[in-house]
Amino acid sequence: MADLVERVGPVVVFLLAITVTAEIAERAGVFALAGHHVARLGRHRTIVLWLLFAALAVVCTIVLSLDTTAVLLTPVGLAVARQIDASPVPFALTTLWIANTGSLLLPVSNLTNLLAVGRFADLGVGHGGYVRLAAAPAVAAILATLVVIAVVRRRDLGGRYGVEEPPVAPDRVLLVVSCSVCLVVGPLFALGLPPAWVSLGAAAVLLGTALVRHREVLRGLPVPWLMALGLVAVTVVIAWADGHGLTAALRDVAGTGTSTLDLLRVSATGAVGANVVNNLPAYLALEPAAEDHPLRLMALLVGTNAGPLVTPWASLATLLWLGRCRAADVRLAPARLAVWGLLCAVLSVGAATLALAH
Repeated sequence: MADLVERVGPVVVFLLAITVTAEIAERAGVFALAGHHVARLGRHRTIVLWLLFAALAVVCTIVLSLDTTAVLLTPVGLAVARQIDASPVPFALTTLWIANTGSLLLPVSNLTNLLAVGRFADLGVGHGGYVRLAAAPAVAAILATLVVIAVVRRRDLGGRYGVEEPPVAPDRVLLVVSCSVCLVVGPLFALGLPPAWVSLGAAAVLLGTALVRHREVLRGLPVPWLMALGLVAVTVVIAWADGHGLTAALRDVAGTGTSTLDLLRVSATGAVGANVVNNLPAYLALEPAAEDHPLRLMALLVGTNAGPLVTPWASLATLLWLGRCRAADVRLAPARLAVWGLLCAVLSVGAATLALAH
């Protein structure tokens, strides 16, 4: 229990602090300004704009982590759609799904990867070996995701658009500080600094600047206490269940071996577990059933990273994404989102696992 709390505690701190950071940055006008510049690069063609945005989401997720994509890039996508008078759905889906399915390539891309690095090292797989093992599954998962979005939302991606004038920020100093913080946070994550401390520092800087420059942006600032409590509760339940035979039961479900069917079994178990509880506790619960071979451990990461697209609590990135969408008053029907997510999860997890097996 103590080990699980120690591993999940920093995740909770990160969730609270990065949400405050993103809220202040959005109210300062960072994302509206970024959306304006992205829209100008699209040369007035919606499909080109979407592909550019998707490429940005992929790079952001791989280098800066899926949570950074969910928090910092979702508002940019929504701002882009708003400024070109297009449907926000394909841009919202791109940040949500790429944040998850694109988070395999580097250890820093996902907290589950960071948890798994030590296990890979025990199996003789270092950082370079991890990247080589993850490369093919990562590419397959990303391509499958983009194909699903392009097919499901094809009507939204046609046509042309105009570009509005740049938005006006409520306070220029707050805007500059907020932009600087957003630009610095990602590289600090990539350098390996603790995400909790980085996000706390970012939140402190923006809170202090807002208090001095423009206190109105702090009015009604939402903090996701319930999300944090829910994540802690799920972790405690997993720890209790692990002490009552959970690991043994999961070993039976995940099976053994490294054949294609064996790896599909592991990744499918990870994906289902992530959607039932959350990808982080699902990984922790299933790790003992997959840590005997690098291929099995990578297959588990495929399932827990690319699979949590069906339920809203399946990953921290999804919770952060929902918060950003609600803040922008963008609502997607839960049932339809779940169906689309199931389709994307099946195809991306399946494609990535097959790429891993071959």
